Amino acid sequence: MSFRWLPNAISLLRVVLVAPILLLILNEQFPLALVLFFVAGFSDGIDGYLAKRYDWHTRLGALLDPVADKLLVAGTFITLTYMQHIPIWLTAVVILRDVVIVGGAAAYNFIVKPVQGEPTRISKLNTALQLLFLLFVLSRAGFDWPDEISITVLGAAILITVVISGVDYVLSWSKRASVGE
Repeated sequence: MSFRWLPNAISLLRVVLVAPILLLILNEQFPLALVLFFVAGFSDGIDGYLAKRYDWHTRLGALLDPVADKLLVAGTFITLTYMQHIPIWLTAVVILRDVVIVGGAAAYNFIVKPVQGEPTRISKLNTALQLLFLLFVLSRAGFDWPDEISITVLGAAILITVVISGVDYVLSWSKRASVGE
C-alpha cells in the first residue's frame, strides 16, 4: 500500500485548521489557538519531510503546500493585527511579499511555462521565522510569555528575510523568464 497521498492530506489538514485557529484568536481563546497553530506549523515540516524522504512529490502537493502555508500565515497575521497584537506595517510587508510571489508565479505560469514550486532557502527561513513569531505572539497573548523584546527581535528578522526573499524571487524569476527556462 502506498502512502504517496499522505503529504497532500497533511497539507489539506493545515488548510482545514486555518478557520478554527482564526476563530479561536478572535474569541481570545489563545491557549487552544496556540495548540492548533503549533499542530499546523509542525505539520508543514512533516509533509515536506515525507515528500522528500520517500519521494512522494506530486504536482498537487507542490501547489497545495505553499497555499496552505500562505492561508495559515496570512490569516493569522491579519487576525492578530486586527486584535492589535501585531503592528499593521509588519503584516502589510508580509502580505505584500506573498502577493508579489503569487502574482509572479501566476504570470510566469501563464507567460513562460508551468511553475515548479521550489522555495529558496531564504524563503524557507522566512516561513520558519514567521511561524515562530506567530507562535510567540499567540503565547504572549495567552500566557504573557515570552517577553516583548523576543517578539521585537523576531519581527525584525522577519522584516529582513521578507525583503531579501522577495527580492530574490523577483530577480531569479525574472532571470528564468528572460532565458525562457
